[in-house]
Amino acid sequence: MQNTELKYRTYDQLMSDVRVDLQSIALENFINPQQFIKVARRCNYDLGLRIYKTKEALLEIRKGRVKLPDDFYVINFGMICGGESHFVAFPQGTHIEEVPVYREQPAFISACTNGTICTSCAKKSCGCSDPCPSCSPCSCTTQNPSVLQATCDSLKFDPLVPFGDVCTKPRVFMNCKNECFELVQIVKGQVMFNRHLKPLRIIENAEGIECGCPGLYMRCSDEAWIKDGFLYTNFDCADIYINYEGMLQDDDGNLLVPDHELLNEFYEYAVKERIFENMYFDGEDTVNKMQLAQQKLRLAKIAAVSLVNTPNFAELKKVFEMNRKAQYNKYYSMFRSYPYFSYVN
Repeated sequence: MQNTELKYRTYDQLMSDVRVDLQSIALENFINPQQFIKVARRCNYDLGLRIYKTKEALLEIRKGRVKLPDDFYVINFGMICGGESHFVAFPQGTHIEEVPVYREQPAFISACTNGTICTSCAKKSCGCSDPCPSCSPCSCTTQNPSVLQATCDSLKFDPLVPFGDVCTKPRVFMNCKNECFELVQIVKGQVMFNRHLKPLRIIENAEGIECGCPGLYMRCSDEAWIKDGFLYTNFDCADIYINYEGMLQDDDGNLLVPDHELLNEFYEYAVKERIFENMYFDGEDTVNKMQLAQQKLRLAKIAAVSLVNTPNFAELKKVFEMNRKAQYNKYYSMFRSYPYFSYVN
């Protein structure tokens, strides 16, 4: 029997069925639901992990630890989620699109402070202020005009060369009207994500590990262990996928019990047996009722345990396929079957 085939009901629904069977005792206020929560939890424990819900979660490890989910009971296995991204550019040629609005820089860039005109020409007394034409219309009285002319012609602003360094954004162009524009090139492409899973070795301790956890037998450098509701690792940051058995409770924290025809009697007779026992301790004559409930409870427990532990056809088929695959990898493809991690012998 698989836990995916089970349906569940709340503890309050279980107690409602018990009250229906013991109406006279319920009217005398001998049934207090708070006293029998431990009985239902013990019944869940007696039936084992096969009745628990199998859940999964993705945890973010930060500073070597992370808090486990609130409904965590035992872990089945865990894997480290890794991956990397690559930008792939599409084959394309030169394509010019008409842009309705240019991105003009708000700051004013002075022509005389960005290398567009020489310092000597900027300090001439004649008032030459236009950097685009040559300095020939102006005559310098302090220096030789021919020397200033050659110097200014060699340092005139080139509109094809942008301002700024390649590592400093934005790099802008400026024309003779002091209008600054930024040239943006858009390359179309696609970001590809490559994801993979790495094994995680679970260090065995007495808290929260299922005995058949495959992580106990993996040989790898990444390790994790469970302590006080936290998962600790020997690395700082990573994303971990865990598969675990969740506690039998709903989103509101209410206790759940299996809802099956052959399991309901086990829970109901366990609660009834405790009710008659409490009444006997209070001085009521319920010896015969308690003995009858104990006999019924014994038979119901045997039937419930047998039902839970008996594998169904799907489980038998899965075991058969795993055995065939293991034998094939052992005798026919022994070298190709080795993964990049190995198990501890």
